[in-house]
Amino acid sequence: MPTESGDKQTIQKSSLIRLCDSWMEAVAQGFTCDRYEKRSRFIMLFLTALFLTLFIIPSPQFLSVHYREGDIATSDIRATQDYLIEDLLLTEKKRAEAEAAAPFVYTLAPNGNIDLVRRLEDALELMDDATLHGEARRKAVIAAVGVDVSAQELAALSRVRQQRAFLSDLGRQLAPLYRQRIVADKGHFAADLRHGIVVVDETTKQDVAGGDYSASLDLAGARRAFLGMTLTQGASPRDLETLKGLALRMIAPNLTFDRNGTDEKKSQARGAVRPVLFKMKRGEMLVRVGERVTSEQAMKLERVFSARNSAPILTGLGIFGLILVLCYAPFRFGRKNIRKFNPSNKDILLLSLLTVVNFGVLKLVSTVSTAMGGLFPSIDTANYFYLFPFAASAIVVRIILNSEVALVYCAITAPLTGIMLNNSLQVVVYALLGGIVGAHGVRQCKDRGTIYSAGLKVSAVNMALAVCFHVYNDSPISLQPVYGIVFAFLGGFINAAYVSGMIPLIEAVFQYTTDVKLLELANLNSPLLRELMIRAPGTYHHSVLVGNMVEAGAEAISANPLLARVAAYYHDVGKLKKPQYFIENIRDGENRHDKLSPSMSALILISHMKDGVELAKEHRLGQPIIEIIRQSHGTSIINYFYLKAKGLETPGSPPVEERDFRYPGPKPQTREAGLVLLADCVEAASRTLTDPTPARIQGLVQKIINNIFIDGQLDECELTLKNLHEIAKSFNQILVGIYHQRIDYPEPAYKEKTIARKPEDIDSEPPKADTGREEGPAKGGTEDLRRLGMS
Repeated sequence: MPTESGDKQTIQKSSLIRLCDSWMEAVAQGFTCDRYEKRSRFIMLFLTALFLTLFIIPSPQFLSVHYREGDIATSDIRATQDYLIEDLLLTEKKRAEAEAAAPFVYTLAPNGNIDLVRRLEDALELMDDATLHGEARRKAVIAAVGVDVSAQELAALSRVRQQRAFLSDLGRQLAPLYRQRIVADKGHFAADLRHGIVVVDETTKQDVAGGDYSASLDLAGARRAFLGMTLTQGASPRDLETLKGLALRMIAPNLTFDRNGTDEKKSQARGAVRPVLFKMKRGEMLVRVGERVTSEQAMKLERVFSARNSAPILTGLGIFGLILVLCYAPFRFGRKNIRKFNPSNKDILLLSLLTVVNFGVLKLVSTVSTAMGGLFPSIDTANYFYLFPFAASAIVVRIILNSEVALVYCAITAPLTGIMLNNSLQVVVYALLGGIVGAHGVRQCKDRGTIYSAGLKVSAVNMALAVCFHVYNDSPISLQPVYGIVFAFLGGFINAAYVSGMIPLIEAVFQYTTDVKLLELANLNSPLLRELMIRAPGTYHHSVLVGNMVEAGAEAISANPLLARVAAYYHDVGKLKKPQYFIENIRDGENRHDKLSPSMSALILISHMKDGVELAKEHRLGQPIIEIIRQSHGTSIINYFYLKAKGLETPGSPPVEERDFRYPGPKPQTREAGLVLLADCVEAASRTLTDPTPARIQGLVQKIINNIFIDGQLDECELTLKNLHEIAKSFNQILVGIYHQRIDYPEPAYKEKTIARKPEDIDSEPPKADTGREEGPAKGGTEDLRRLGMS
């Protein structure tokens, strides 16, 4: 039989195994989540780098313009390195000369007379074909000889008795003519001959060597010479004369111009000419401001501008790798060394999209400014970059996220901006300082006007940089610095206008809650708060008081007073679903919890958190407000109903579990959430004081805060003991101001006061139920922290 100690050891071992299994499962889930987050971040990093690379690779020269011949130069331009440049004009001239000198190609048919005789032989055979008659025979003969044939000529062909003798005689007559070469036009051929020709054999496609082509006949001369000849064999003289006329029309040139061959010769001659190159030295002045660009200067400028794009694939890979390093290294530094630098995947997605959009805008305005140089040649193109919204994205990041993320963001984007705009160090400095000053200017953005105040600060630093750049570049005295200073001043307000348009769009798309959005939510006439005031007036009044308390507490500990106050207004908005189950809203004296079991009452109280989160999502209050609603009660116990359930517990029944009477949490994760929890409990408990003197209020505040601290509800937020002391002190001041003593009024007012105290007696229980932690460990904790809030 196992001993009792053995059973305990077995139970302890099994519990330990279960604990280890649970721990391993949690760790595995954490690793899985961590791997998913890392994968998502790397995907966003690569996509962002890819888009930025596409913007940067085809970047035009920032301080230069693509000039054409006849344009007026708006700035001095020098060669930034040594270039080996092709003289396009001279090369084209030489190629044109070589092309013009290429010989013409003629095709020679050396057996032209034989071909003509063979066609007539085919015609004679068709005349002997018994299967052909009438029009069919005539068409067949026409197709054979290649010319139209009359009825008289057909008849003469049919009467040729000695075909071989006729054909031999005809061939002998034509041979001298074709040996002389027959051309289509003697004048054109003579001109081509003087230029130079190449004769190609029609059959072999080989060049015909030598030969005197000056005695060539044109077609008309060949036909006149043939008319002077006499055919004597194979037919009657009359038929021979008729057939001579047919042969006369069949004579064609045997030396013909070859268009395709000539074009090929010209192309070969053009391709044989090598480019004419000359060297341009680094620092060589290409064009001076105010000069009219010549064709040679335009050619040099085009070569300089296109030099960067000679190897776009390698350039793109280099830029892509540079973007990856610039993004990853500062991000890792921020995660390891900056406490508040902890952007979520949602934040990184916003940063990626914001960066891509911002670089797209800069690319667009850069292109527009280049075009403006041609429209306003008196203004140096370099001055337009003072108008660019370099600081806008950093200001947006500061308003949406925080200053730490904005600083790292500036460190990443400023160098990339300089790379995109012609590798300009001035652009890097200008964008970096403008972004830092702009982000600093909106550190407490409570309204839209703050953005324009920040824009004014950006204008000031922009103008200072414009003056410094002018002095640094040792530019001559002119109107250009004035243009630069004016544009720098306007640039700050362009940044402000750009940010003002971006912030509402980002709030709507990404569901961020900025201070400006919080100010809108803080309006007590908002639809949700008005509904709370009508349906649950007690809860509404309680929320307003809690808002005043947390605002004072947040100011005392340098938290976000606006976020804390707005979150306090909405932290109990879930009570709208069942307002009559919360005692502060009961005015008829009936307590519905009297008819419910303690567990059901606790379930109803706990459900208002879930209902509040749903309402907050429905009304788009923002994630910070939703999280504070979820954390506003932590995992605290509803002590009143827990003790009531313990009192109703009977022997043999299942024991009452404390966790059934605790809120699901989570515990407060931020100082603002901790403030809301503390103020909620303190304000509710203060209603139970029958004689709220300053000393009693101070004692109550100390007691409530001690109990919450001891219960561990503040373990996961950043509130220190010093913070708790300041919070208690601010709570005391607010509550003393609310419950300050008054002089006794005459009898009517006293009666009204007496009547008004009855609901307070009714309302006294739920605050105890909600904040009953003071009933338990109050004695032990008060000794350690009893001086909270004392001067």
